[in-house]
Amino acid sequence: MSEPIPSSSTLRNPGQDLIRQFVIYAENKVGWLNDFIVMLKSDEIHILAISVLDTSDSSVIRLVPNYPKDLARLLKSQSISFTERNIIAAEIKDEDSIHQITHSLLRAEINIHYVYPFLNQPNNRPVLAIAMEDEDIGEEALKAHHLTVLSLEDFNR
Repeated sequence: MSEPIPSSSTLRNPGQDLIRQFVIYAENKVGWLNDFIVMLKSDEIHILAISVLDTSDSSVIRLVPNYPKDLARLLKSQSISFTERNIIAAEIKDEDSIHQITHSLLRAEINIHYVYPFLNQPNNRPVLAIAMEDEDIGEEALKAHHLTVLSLEDFNR
């Protein structure tokens, strides 16, 4: 008798998936972010990168999780408003690498929307989350300049 094949919902391997960023729209109230992080921890969703922009009425949380599909399901189940998009995770060796990144994207005529750091450093090097106009062309431009672009698998714990 053969062993049953595990259902895909029990497998949690991010693999070579693109890096997905979630933009979460939250009310600006004391304790909301803490409660949100506790909720993520209880579902074993880890934060790889985070940025929080605060206004008087609301907060915009940019977050890169280790399991994007699980986070999307969780946010929908909690009726939390969000959008998601692909971003680039570029490894930097030193301060000059930042210039190499901006220069390579400029040469490819790609506009950078925003940048923030990852919390995790898979190769013991800093990593930047970069949102841009065209991730495919941006990734090609970075790789053409010998910059390391990471996949979700690189962050796998």
